[in-house]
Amino acid sequence: MNEWQAYHLSRNQFCPNLFFLAMNNVAQTDTPQQYDLRILRALRRITRSIALHSRQLAAVSHITAPQLMCLRAVIAGGPMTATAISREIHVSPSTVVGILDRLEDKGLIRRERGREDRRIVFVTATEGGRTLAAEAPSPLQKHLADGLNALPELEQATITLALERIVALMEQEGHAVEAAGEGSPPILEMPTGGAPPESGLVV
Repeated sequence: MNEWQAYHLSRNQFCPNLFFLAMNNVAQTDTPQQYDLRILRALRRITRSIALHSRQLAAVSHITAPQLMCLRAVIAGGPMTATAISREIHVSPSTVVGILDRLEDKGLIRRERGREDRRIVFVTATEGGRTLAAEAPSPLQKHLADGLNALPELEQATITLALERIVALMEQEGHAVEAAGEGSPPILEMPTGGAPPESGLVV
């Protein structure tokens, strides 16, 4: 059984985990392949695609994908601290502060100190921020969203589980950059000007 046979077998069954079970059989019976390198290449292409989309979004709506994601989190969660936003959108606190600075400069959010504890700063969206968030396209590429919605639910679940499993593998034992407390991940450290990056997001 090769990997494509395993994939199609999983689609014809009603168990998302069957794909992974079938792939285990592939690894045991077929010639070993460098799956780690294939995954890393795929992740690199995904990262580049996200970065290019963020630049396109910035050109059209004057807001980057991380900024829009942050703004929508604030709108959905109500007054939030920068730490809470960081946890919600899975971005390091230092990067969130930079994103909030840009959103505040654009008049899309405002920062207010708490009434009970003046040391705590809460972030809320302005009317302009709510309007922009409602009118801006989704941070996720439309063709990807449309493509996913066109797939059977089982296949969507299989893709989601696989990506979540990869994230778990990369973050295990504290090896994730954010978990290790090493500051902002490289994906969010790219410059905002110049040629489109090979990888990384505009924040």
